[in-house]
Amino acid sequence: MTVTEHVQPTGAVAGYRPERTLRLWVELRRQFKRRRTLGVLILMVALPLILIAALQLGASDNAQQNNRINLVDVATDSGLNFTLFVLFATTSFFLVVVFALFFGDTVASEAQWGSLRYTLATPVPRMRLLRQKWYAALVMSVGALLTLTVVAVVAGGVAFGFDDIRTPIGVTIAQGDGLLRIAGMLGYLAVHLLVVGTLAFWFSTITDAPLAAVGGAVFTMFVFAILDQVEQLGSIRDYFPTANEFAWTDLLQSPVDSGDLYRGVIQSLIYAAVFTFLGFWHFARRDVTS
Repeated sequence: MTVTEHVQPTGAVAGYRPERTLRLWVELRRQFKRRRTLGVLILMVALPLILIAALQLGASDNAQQNNRINLVDVATDSGLNFTLFVLFATTSFFLVVVFALFFGDTVASEAQWGSLRYTLATPVPRMRLLRQKWYAALVMSVGALLTLTVVAVVAGGVAFGFDDIRTPIGVTIAQGDGLLRIAGMLGYLAVHLLVVGTLAFWFSTITDAPLAAVGGAVFTMFVFAILDQVEQLGSIRDYFPTANEFAWTDLLQSPVDSGDLYRGVIQSLIYAAVFTFLGFWHFARRDVTS
């Protein structure tokens, strides 16, 4: 038997299948074993419990003001109301950091540890490695969001009862309809938060420092959030990646005003697609052997 019988026309050894390398469940298992993953999940479970304790101990009568719907005033009316308050309180910062952490840590941490070149030498095709890491980051980010919501619904229901949703403007939404609307809110938030996640993903292919990738994405979003408060910028603010971040609260209206929801989804998907493309484009040209 000659040596060439063990080699495919592509030059790979017989039996090698690129699509069988670094399967998603393998990458997810690796990521779930990391302390930062366990730490985030613990925080997702603990945060609703901390907020319940804070609300029961007595909050200030001066609720946080917002130009849409003030959910603080009715947070203790039911478990679903409490869930809405948790989502409202975590949208601008906590969830932004979580998505940036999972996506920004994908490549930069491997490069920092020096394991990236060995993973590619397994051999795992470069673009497949990056794609699997993107999928894993998405699964973990959405999983963290779902964990936060499920804990808020259950813990809030135990603490405040499993009643209907009551909005600050007096609209009552039945439990079944309310759960469907919360599911829609989670879908919107997952798409919107993909913006900061994919931005961190792009930065992760540029730097070997995970903190720089995560911090750079979070800082960028905060800058846009600050600029969004500058009214002199006018309609330019509508194109910021932070625009429509609270559009999911429109699902509490009857009837639902879907204008901002559609714009927010389309705009977020465009930003996410651009940042993802830039990440793959840069990684395809990156020297990972040094």
